[in-house]
Amino acid sequence: MTGMTTSLSSPPPQAERLHYLDWLRVLAVIGVFLFHALHPFTGGPWVIKNQVESLPLTIIVFFFFPWGMPFFFLIAGMGSWLALRHRTAGQFARERFQRLLVPFFVGALLFTPIQLTYEWWNRSQLGQTQATLLAYLGGRHPPLSPRFFDWAGFHLWFLGFLFAFSMLGLPIFLWLRGMAGKRIEEGLARLCDRRGGLMAFILPLLLIQLLFRPFAPAEQDWADFFYRFAFFVLGYLMYTDTRFLPAVRRERWLMAVMGSAAFVALAALSVAADPEKLMSSPGLPGYYLFWALFAVNSWCWTLVALALGMRYLDFTNRWLEYGKEAVLPFFVVHQPVIVVIATFVVQWNTGLGIKALVVVAASFAISLGIYEFLIKRIGFLRTLFGMHAVQPARAAADSGRAPGPRPA
Repeated sequence: MTGMTTSLSSPPPQAERLHYLDWLRVLAVIGVFLFHALHPFTGGPWVIKNQVESLPLTIIVFFFFPWGMPFFFLIAGMGSWLALRHRTAGQFARERFQRLLVPFFVGALLFTPIQLTYEWWNRSQLGQTQATLLAYLGGRHPPLSPRFFDWAGFHLWFLGFLFAFSMLGLPIFLWLRGMAGKRIEEGLARLCDRRGGLMAFILPLLLIQLLFRPFAPAEQDWADFFYRFAFFVLGYLMYTDTRFLPAVRRERWLMAVMGSAAFVALAALSVAADPEKLMSSPGLPGYYLFWALFAVNSWCWTLVALALGMRYLDFTNRWLEYGKEAVLPFFVVHQPVIVVIATFVVQWNTGLGIKALVVVAASFAISLGIYEFLIKRIGFLRTLFGMHAVQPARAAADSGRAPGPRPA
């Protein structure tokens, strides 16, 4: 009963403003930007591809691939716990609609046609797609599945998934506030009090991969949907009992070792066999081993990143104040900017390193400029891109130091 009382009454330290959570969100968006900006020069498919690929960049991207997006959803789940402390269920749902679904559809209408056209043109140059744009568009249409968000919005699938997770997770979160839910939290918290207890959370992740992946192997399909939803719910759980976060800090070295071992094993499997075929062929001997290692890698590195954030990033400054407001509109606009710039840069007759540097630097500057000089300063654009509305006079005078939204 003592543990359950703690669970019900004690928020995490500094619950009103967890600066490390803001930092992790900002850094995660920067990481996604770099992931996309470097993708033209790495192995594997993407919107725009260079004819020559870089092995070092491919290894870097491959390291972040298993856990980058799960980490995003983990911290989003943590933010949902904080948001529901100050909002009713209706307020939470309305805010998620305005901050997630509105930018998704706005970005899809504005930027998807641009990215489709440039992707088709780039693949036509490489001889990888149909001769006509209409034929290419017809071939992209997905079956009825979460892939709609990817088909309609390209990188904005993340906002679509996050809105769906928020709506699906809301009744679960409300249930967890009751006594039956508290008993579940109490049992999980006692488990995490033991050395290595956090590793038990790999089991549901592994089950999702093994049960759904053979039937929905495509990216952003049902396997990815339920897998990432699990991270969202687990992120919410991290704040429901005061024993979870100390366990994350305590187990960070174990998680780093386990994650490193899983990454090395994944890399070895990918060298031994075609990774794209291995990831989508249940009949291959290494298929289930690959996705088991993938689950271990995802969980371990998300917790390592969370532990590092709690240890080193629980402070604020003017960069954080600026970044936590800019992250959402920057995320919405960054990939179409990268696609347009990369389309022309990959045609240059110069070294891959110079091309990559130009794509990264130019895309970052232009994406940030679109936010700073357009979205941030125009009231209706702020609303369309998921930002909180401000008074017109304040918007005109805003220098980037405006307080950001609560973690969300």
